[in-house]
Amino acid sequence: MVSDWFAASGRDLPWRGDDRDPWGVLVSEVMLQQTPVARVIPVWTDWLQRWPSPSALAADPAGDAVRMWGRLGYPRRALRLHAAATAIRDSHNGSVPDDYDSLRSLPGAGDYTAAAVMAFAYRQRIPVLDTNVRRVLARVCDGSAHPAGASAARAERTVLEQLLPADGEAAAQVSEGLMELGATVCLARRPDCDTCPLADRCSWLASGRPANRPPPSPQAPFAGSDRQVRGRIMQLVRSADGHVVQADIDLSWPDADQRRRAQRSLLSDGLLTEGPPGRFRLPGG
Repeated sequence: MVSDWFAASGRDLPWRGDDRDPWGVLVSEVMLQQTPVARVIPVWTDWLQRWPSPSALAADPAGDAVRMWGRLGYPRRALRLHAAATAIRDSHNGSVPDDYDSLRSLPGAGDYTAAAVMAFAYRQRIPVLDTNVRRVLARVCDGSAHPAGASAARAERTVLEQLLPADGEAAAQVSEGLMELGATVCLARRPDCDTCPLADRCSWLASGRPANRPPPSPQAPFAGSDRQVRGRIMQLVRSADGHVVQADIDLSWPDADQRRRAQRSLLSDGLLTEGPPGRFRLPGG
């Protein structure tokens, strides 16, 4: 049922094509973390054109990955993806691993990323639990408006595993369908139950859509936050051909204490390097 709905209604995304590549799937999963699909597509396309393989990315400085990341947000993901590409080149003969444990050992790859690559790239039968899938399961199976807890629990994994078909390809299609359903129909705040293929078996809908618990609190405002200051500094450094002097960074934000705090955090995260003193650049640049 979910598979049929997905085949007819799923979005046509570049990393889902018949010619999907494990490296392209891995890149997409890292980019899609906390970032809307519409913002990811052009960056993903440019990324794969420049670095069509992990070895290609690993051959360039990490700073190039940060620069290409642009304004997707959370640029530490670019460093982790570069580190993962290096590990794939050095420890896996340049090919994205096709087993969960090896994927899980890659820098920055958690349970979700490893499971997603196994299911979506290698078409394996493995539970893939993100926020969207957890919400679908909570509503259909438990009658709850939202999943319990901030992260996936063993019980949720067990429920999903029982729902997956035995065949790997069929299971992968269900996993893709559940994720798409949560992303486009079974939304956190305004679910479109009239078009949901699981409406006739949804416990939450049958019980009148009770607000069992409030949705997660929205993210803190971006304007004026340390995240905005970090973004200003990164934008300045990405746009420079070489080093950026401290005086230019000082002009990027008026609050000196907040600016220094943001700059220290970028240095600590490895997104910014100093050398010679008072001159800053992207890592490996």
